[in-house]
Amino acid sequence: MKLMRVGDVGQEKPAILDEEGNIRDLSAHVADIDGSLFADGNVAKIAKLDLSTLPVIDKNSRVGPAISKVGKFICVGLNYADHAAESGMAVPSEPVLFMKATSSIIGPNDTVVMPPKSEKSDWEVELGVVIGKEAKYVTEENALDHIAGYCVINDLSEREFQIEKEGQWCKGKGCDTFGPIGPYLVTTDEITDSNELDIWLELNGERVQDGNTRTMVYKVPFLISYISQFMSLQPGDIISTGTPPGVGLGFNPPKYLKEGDTMRLGISGLGEQQQTVERYKG
Repeated sequence: MKLMRVGDVGQEKPAILDEEGNIRDLSAHVADIDGSLFADGNVAKIAKLDLSTLPVIDKNSRVGPAISKVGKFICVGLNYADHAAESGMAVPSEPVLFMKATSSIIGPNDTVVMPPKSEKSDWEVELGVVIGKEAKYVTEENALDHIAGYCVINDLSEREFQIEKEGQWCKGKGCDTFGPIGPYLVTTDEITDSNELDIWLELNGERVQDGNTRTMVYKVPFLISYISQFMSLQPGDIISTGTPPGVGLGFNPPKYLKEGDTMRLGISGLGEQQQTVERYKG
């Protein structure tokens, strides 16, 4: 299933994409696409619906973040060896973890607004993993049982804030609008192997990132098991699993976002996003 949230900011309705590409309204059957939906087992309820009986939503409606009420937005750094190399950093002996502010989350096609003093805002297409069942000290073998689905994430990063200002990476990762999520949450029945997905990003029509999740250093089951040793993962939490090479920081000289730029990005089976870039003016 491809679960969605559609509507104006703060007024999104839960929805589902049917096999004909129609967006169908789920609001008569579930309250929202969030952690409680998975914790309460309501995904199985959706699977039994005759989608043809559900109201159709205008395809031109705004698409909101694929999941609501995210508790934790956990990111994995330097999880592609070639991206670590372009960043001038070694492949870590264990996963690098950091948190991204949930206030950064926007819809997949919403406008990205750079901070007023930003000169080094950058792009990062990533595979997102949405937790569907509490994961606490889980084994790698059982990790996949705790996944609700997958989604596309643009883990935007302000490199000066992230690297040049003392402290943790969260300074450059949690800026408002720096976390587009969606367009869908694709349930696990549609994604049989998360380690074999094409992943790409285009900047103003130029393909700058072109990879595959098979080259991740630490795969999805390991990441869930590893993170669950340090904190419990709750339904609705998101793990952003790292980016392949081709980010602006890796260019010589570096190439960063500017007003008017357009990013288009996607992952096979998970849909596409597109954002234009503006600068915050108050």
